[in-house]
Amino acid sequence: MTTNFIDSEITDFKVNAYHDGDFTEVTKQDTLGKWGVYFFYPADFSFVCPTELGDLADHYADFQNINAEIYSVSEDSEFVHKAWAEATDTIAKVKYPMLADPAGKLARFFNVLDEDAGLAFRATFIVDPEGKIQSYTINNMGIGRNAEEILRTLEAAQFVAEHGDRVCPANWHPGEDTIAPSLDLVGKI
Repeated sequence: MTTNFIDSEITDFKVNAYHDGDFTEVTKQDTLGKWGVYFFYPADFSFVCPTELGDLADHYADFQNINAEIYSVSEDSEFVHKAWAEATDTIAKVKYPMLADPAGKLARFFNVLDEDAGLAFRATFIVDPEGKIQSYTINNMGIGRNAEEILRTLEAAQFVAEHGDRVCPANWHPGEDTIAPSLDLVGKI
């Protein structure tokens, strides 16, 4: 079992999805060439999950503007995703692909499946255009996430990928100062 996913390549996959009013299929190959945010959550028709998916929907254009796609993932089928979008105004505004993982293949690969409950933990994986994981967080079921922090982390990952000789300090946002690591800075920050 992998305990550290950084720079690990995501598995080859093919899943069904509900995407902006239609059923579709999403494969690993479809996700390459742009940054991806794999956003695992426990279940449709639940409590914290719609607040998170709605928050991401409110910031979706910001992700698209920096060449990133969001893939929400739960163990529900694409049919349940559709029913949820039709029943709930918050989910109706979701325009990113909602991946169906009822067999738990993606959740098992990312090691976020609670086998006893049959639900995914709240996990966020930021994947670069080559399919390699650059950042991830995993929360327990009751701990919601923040779309702005996911976006900020993605922007930092993109900056570091482009400027490997510079790093991003805490709370960094695009346009702010970065750090060029050197022996001269040791003990001075």
